Amino acid sequence: MSAGNGNANGDGGFSFPKGPAIPKITTGAKRDNDICQDDSGPTVKATTLDELHSLQKKRSAPTTPINQSGTAFSEEERQKIQLQSISASLASLTRESGPKVVRGDPAEKKADGSTTPAYAHGQHQSIFSPALGAVSDSSLKFTHVLYNLSPAELYEQAIKDEKGSFITSNGALATLSGAKTGRAPRDKRVVRDATTEDELWWGKGSPNIEMDEHTFTVNRERAVDYLNSLEKVFVNDQFLNWDPENRIKVRIVSARAYHSLFMHNMCIRPTPEELESFGTPDFTIYNAGQFPCNRYTHYMTSSTSVDLNLSRRELVILGTQYAGEMKKGLFSVMHYLMPKRRILSLHSGCNMGKDGDVALFFGLSGTGKTTLSTDHNRYLIGDDEHCWTETGVSNIEGGCYAKCVDLSREKEPDIWNAIKFGTVLENVVFDEHTREVDYSDKSVTENTRAAYPIEFIPNAKIPCVGPHPKNVILLACDAFGVLPPVSKLNLAQTMYHFISGYTALVAGTEDGIKEPTGTFSACFGAAFIMLHPTKYAAMLAEKMKRQGATGWLVNTGWSGGSYGVGNRIKLAYTRKIIDAIHSGSLLEANYKKTDIFGFEIPTEIEGIPSEILDPVNSWSDKKAHKETLLKLGGLFKKNFETFANQKIGVDGKLTEEILAAGPIF
Repeated sequence: MSAGNGNANGDGGFSFPKGPAIPKITTGAKRDNDICQDDSGPTVKATTLDELHSLQKKRSAPTTPINQSGTAFSEEERQKIQLQSISASLASLTRESGPKVVRGDPAEKKADGSTTPAYAHGQHQSIFSPALGAVSDSSLKFTHVLYNLSPAELYEQAIKDEKGSFITSNGALATLSGAKTGRAPRDKRVVRDATTEDELWWGKGSPNIEMDEHTFTVNRERAVDYLNSLEKVFVNDQFLNWDPENRIKVRIVSARAYHSLFMHNMCIRPTPEELESFGTPDFTIYNAGQFPCNRYTHYMTSSTSVDLNLSRRELVILGTQYAGEMKKGLFSVMHYLMPKRRILSLHSGCNMGKDGDVALFFGLSGTGKTTLSTDHNRYLIGDDEHCWTETGVSNIEGGCYAKCVDLSREKEPDIWNAIKFGTVLENVVFDEHTREVDYSDKSVTENTRAAYPIEFIPNAKIPCVGPHPKNVILLACDAFGVLPPVSKLNLAQTMYHFISGYTALVAGTEDGIKEPTGTFSACFGAAFIMLHPTKYAAMLAEKMKRQGATGWLVNTGWSGGSYGVGNRIKLAYTRKIIDAIHSGSLLEANYKKTDIFGFEIPTEIEGIPSEILDPVNSWSDKKAHKETLLKLGGLFKKNFETFANQKIGVDGKLTEEILAAGPIF
């Protein structure tokens, strides 16, 4: 029996005839007659695998800042100063020392086996001195600081350590925010002290629920103790406000890579040089959201507490991992700090035409603020939070936080394309195998969100600043169907509707009957404002008057009847209205005045059926129209009772004008 060219031998094996020897592999210069070549380079400069791995990564080398003596800081000195600043942030208010703070991931050992570089002790700060021991076990341990990590590094941390973190097919990081999938406004507290007593808006209608300094300290201690007990924490040092003259330095200390990446996207990202000279932050967030507050603590109503201390300039988060609490907490801070500088903080979208004309868009959820402010023919300055200064407008944030329920490429192509590597996707559902996201699946929550840097929007204006606004557009989705598609407002009317912050929600009832419900949110963002709404309104009036800006009320809701009878105004019509506002052509139209609200409405706009411009013409039942109009007017009057006694302006004269700008029966 034979096999191939071999012959069977006596013991059942095979023998092969001896042929020429296999050519030896040669290294070095190439030769054409070589049968086999080895073209590899020289061997690596490493004697161990750890050394080999260390060669894979190179250090960033930004410019070293100069110290007071005029000489450059060494790397060791610079890192020590940075760590001392972070250590001071993490120091306990009631103990003399906190943990030893070191930089780097404890899971990453150096080639020499060490994991603990130079450290800085906590620095003692105190607002009162309780009789507690000066030393605890936390002062004997190391807390590793993962400082301003890149998105790639944060991806690695999240996937390694945080259950529920996955890379989706589009490259985004999908995460879960835990039991809370939205903000908890009833659990938000603001310290009422000598500073804020007379400055902030307290009482009926206000979002500011008070707490005292001592209770804040208790919750701060609980949050800091939790963060100090961890083996590692994430620290972000970033900026708010693209206006370089008025930017705010913020530090976010958190326990989750997800939170760190979220804030990396939402705040303004410093350059390496800016980071090296960052120094002491103006405001600090302690996000201990995985750890609950003590419900037996005074002022607590649940295991969640979001506590703002404007005197200490600190925000403490306990009992909620929803990242939006950090974003909106900082927005509240800006609503307090900016008016002190005569800068108006605004909950609005903002875009700019190619000729430099800027428009502000105000509107509550569902009114089309994001859709209408994101315009392919205009530059996006920002989608949510802005400042109006003496020189123009500036975006407060460095990113966008978009709703993505029922998101599609056709409806929102810019948002769809912005969801890629670096984006955080909150609470979405995806296919287990392909990791493709199903934006229509609301199994976790309807409040699914995407957080991404504003640079991910192709027509974003970087830096995110612009000249003074030319148009101020107030959006309302009027499900009652009685507001005109567009109204030109005088200054007093603009203030009235800005303070009102109206839209209408569609609420389901028994028997399948659905009726609209009016809702009002002062300044189109009552949950975040700190001062009385009339103070923001007075600033808006002053700036609009000085810059000659025009106010508009645009209804993106129903026409021809209320919800269930009429039809929602076509988006194409609304876009034509907005285009006419931007171009200035709508100012040249002929106008007539409406009953009750006294709106100035155009009689004709090119490309829009004239009969829908005056709501009464589109209703077949004129009596029902008048009754519905009176009903809505009554809702406005009732809501405005809260503000009727406030003096606006130096002599309060503006108050009378604003009240007169409301509905008149």
